[in-house]
Amino acid sequence: MLENFTEIKTESPIDKIIRQIRNLITSGQLKPGDRLPSERKLAEKLGVSRSHLRDAIRKLEFYGILKTLPQSGTVVAGMGLTALEGLITDVLKLETSDFTSLVETRVILETSGARLAAERRTDDDIVEMKKALDAYELQLKNNKPGVEEDLMFHLKIAEASKNAVLKSLMLIITPDIVKNFIQYKVCDADTEFKAFHEHQKILEHIIKKDGEAASKMMEQHLNDVVDFSTSFKSM
Repeated sequence: MLENFTEIKTESPIDKIIRQIRNLITSGQLKPGDRLPSERKLAEKLGVSRSHLRDAIRKLEFYGILKTLPQSGTVVAGMGLTALEGLITDVLKLETSDFTSLVETRVILETSGARLAAERRTDDDIVEMKKALDAYELQLKNNKPGVEEDLMFHLKIAEASKNAVLKSLMLIITPDIVKNFIQYKVCDADTEFKAFHEHQKILEHIIKKDGEAASKMMEQHLNDVVDFSTSFKSM
C-alpha cells in the first residue's frame, strides 16, 4: 500500500521565482530583450529576500535564460519562446532532481577537479586551501558544525582547477547536497573528523602535484556521501 503514495514536495522561494518568470515569458508579458526591474524593486514586489532572488537569477543566467549587461541590468535572453520555456522547465526539474543524481554529478566534478587542481594549482591556491582547512579544524575543535567550512575547502579546490564552469556547476548542485546532510544530521563529530583528515590527504596530493592520487583520494572521501545518497531513497 505504501508504494501507492508519493512524496509531497514543497516549492522553495527560488522555485516560485523561476516558475513566475517562466509564466511571464510563456504568456508574452516578458519577451526576449526585456529588462527586469531592479533587484530591490523586484524582491519587494515578489515578497522574497534579495538572496533568494539573486539565487534564482544566478541559475537562470547560468542556463542562458537571463543575462546581465553592463549599464543595462538583467534582460531576457534573445532566443525563441519555445527554447526559453524548455530551458526553464529543465531548471525547475533540477531544483527537485533526485538526490542520488546530484551526488553522482558531484563525484564526477570533484574527482576531475582534484586532478586538475593538482596539475594547475598556484602557491596562492595552496594558501587559500590551507586557510579553508584551518577554519574547518577550528570549528571541529570548538565542537561546532563545520559544514560550511567543509564546503569552502571543496570550492577552493574547484577554484584551483582553473575551470570556471566546473566551479559554477559545483555552486549549483552542492548547496542542495549540504541542505540534505544538515536536515538528516549525517555529519556527526566522528564523520566530520574523518572528513577533515581526508581533506588533509587530498591537500597533500595537490601540493605534490599528484593528480591521480588527489582524484582517487577525493573519490574515497566522497564514498560516505554516495552511501548516504543510496540510503536517502528509503527515507
